[in-house]
Amino acid sequence: MTNTEKIANARKRIDELKRLIEYWNDSDHDEAKIINFTRNIENIVA
Repeated sequence: MTNTEKIANARKRIDELKRLIEYWNDSDHDEAKIINFTRNIENIVA
């Protein structure tokens, strides 16, 4: 892989991260940020 290809791939990753940051900072998507995980804890005795 040449340096030019490495730079191009790095720029793509940076652009993807910027889009994700903008998405998560967007106040219209507050509901999507909240994830409720239910936890089921079972006591298992061997």
